[in-house]
Amino acid sequence: MFSFVRRRMYTSALPLIIVLLGVFLLARLTGDPTNLYLPESATPDQRAEFAAANGFNDPLITQLIDYFKGVIHLDFGTSLRTGQSASEMALRAFPATLQLAVTTMLLAIVGAVIIGCWAAYRPNSLADRFSSLLSMTAASIPDFWFAITGVWLFAVLLGVLPTSGTDAGMLSWILPIATLMIRPLGVLTQVVRGAMVSALSAPYVRLARSKGAGDFRVVTHHALRNAAAPALTVAGDLAVGLINGAVVVEAIFGWPGIGKLMIDAILQRDFAVLQAAVLLTAVSIFLLNIIIDACYALLDARVREPARI
Repeated sequence: MFSFVRRRMYTSALPLIIVLLGVFLLARLTGDPTNLYLPESATPDQRAEFAAANGFNDPLITQLIDYFKGVIHLDFGTSLRTGQSASEMALRAFPATLQLAVTTMLLAIVGAVIIGCWAAYRPNSLADRFSSLLSMTAASIPDFWFAITGVWLFAVLLGVLPTSGTDAGMLSWILPIATLMIRPLGVLTQVVRGAMVSALSAPYVRLARSKGAGDFRVVTHHALRNAAAPALTVAGDLAVGLINGAVVVEAIFGWPGIGKLMIDAILQRDFAVLQAAVLLTAVSIFLLNIIIDACYALLDARVREPARI
């Protein structure tokens, strides 16, 4: 198992480096921060002094070397907007995004397992057709449309939920979680249902039934374990998408997470904060993929022990 995890870490290191290089180059394409942070009446000497103080007039290769040195030491400099440490700002914002993503994914997995198993237990029944219709509809709805519609209906029209922010306590979680959860729930329900239909028709299930195993034990102890592998793979991809999709949700609902911090940093050309936020997000996705692969390897020995010729 440890050798498998080590191999996955090695193969994932190159994409992580490419992401770091890409965010450095793309951040410089957003424009010169000097034009944003200094007034139009600023003299050329003032502009040159501002650029020199923040390293903007250094050669690009020098800025790149300093950037990677900062990555190694987890020091991205200070924010141009607030003067605070960029790393500390990203670390303060990330827990809000992590809480939102973890809660959403747990609810989506539990809901998909219950609905998928229920539909697969009686394939082609009315319950199966109804759940398939709902899951396909949920998987097809765009996140931003659902978020805007939810705000208009429940916050503006009915006034039962807040439009944005976190001041309303648990009520503030409903619309962001519903928006993030709707697509993973629909996709996972389809995957669980398909995997469970195949598992319930397998010979080992018929053998368990012939030995007197009840329906609940057959579904939970025999079929679900073997159907978990494909669902786990899809859940891992969806979990990565949740972290990325949180950018849109946090921007719409004013959620104080890493996504909103990224949007603000891009609009304000705050390179240090943007680089710190992207690095933290990339590392979290990197670790999440390794955890998902490790869980998949625990379920299937063929993954962690490749065939030897």
